[in-house]
Amino acid sequence: MAPPKSILVIGVALLLSAVSATEQKYIPYSYTGATGPEKWGSLSSYYSACSSGKAQSPINIVKKDVVVDPKLQTLLRNYSTTNATLINNGFNIGLRYGNGVGAAKIDGKPYSLKQLHWHTPSEHTIDGQRFPAELHLVHVGEDGSIAVVAILFEYGHGDPLLYLLHDSLKKLTQETCSGDSEAQVPITLKAKPINKKSKKYYRYIGSLTTPPCFENVTWSILGKVRQISKEQVEALKAPLTAPFKNNSRPTQPLNGRKVELYNEFARN
Repeated sequence: MAPPKSILVIGVALLLSAVSATEQKYIPYSYTGATGPEKWGSLSSYYSACSSGKAQSPINIVKKDVVVDPKLQTLLRNYSTTNATLINNGFNIGLRYGNGVGAAKIDGKPYSLKQLHWHTPSEHTIDGQRFPAELHLVHVGEDGSIAVVAILFEYGHGDPLLYLLHDSLKKLTQETCSGDSEAQVPITLKAKPINKKSKKYYRYIGSLTTPPCFENVTWSILGKVRQISKEQVEALKAPLTAPFKNNSRPTQPLNGRKVELYNEFARN
């Protein structure tokens, strides 16, 4: 079952804030079969970058090939406790923010946090290892450019952010199961769990990982892999229909791109 058109339009519009939702040329897609990732580029000319693009995401990060770049700057993130909306985007579960949540400064350029969402399992891999989950914090600059901060998760202790969302996720699942295909749960969310700093991150230029797969997205994948419980992963999958419970795009060719590493310890 494909997600409702209006939900997908909203999800894409959040990623591409400069493009109004009414301009989105939505064609249903999924993660398996005839509308799966290998077919995305042929579903619509609007999705053509999914197959023809040369700088696509996600990628496999090979540690031995990563280049330490002393020119990379500390990844500064400063978010505030604020109102947000937990939403079932159809293809993933996410949080939508209004104004005032805060921003990230990436190589000296400010980007406002617009939304975050989860993929299960992870989309990016490290030395071929895929992780149980990946969180994307999506930021937009004043010029409309997109920067995503990604956090990988391995199984272990529960994630603090998802502890805060436990009851809201249950409510979202209940509303979805009751027939509300565009379920939303308003919340006030503390910022501490997403404000954690990282002394290492990987940097490369890629794309959106869902159609239309637009490129020139600045990716920063935190070097520290955090922990998530199996129950939390299942809670993220629960509101989604079967074709989207496993919602990770396969890794894409580098095509000559370089993955850089910021390492605070290597700068001294």
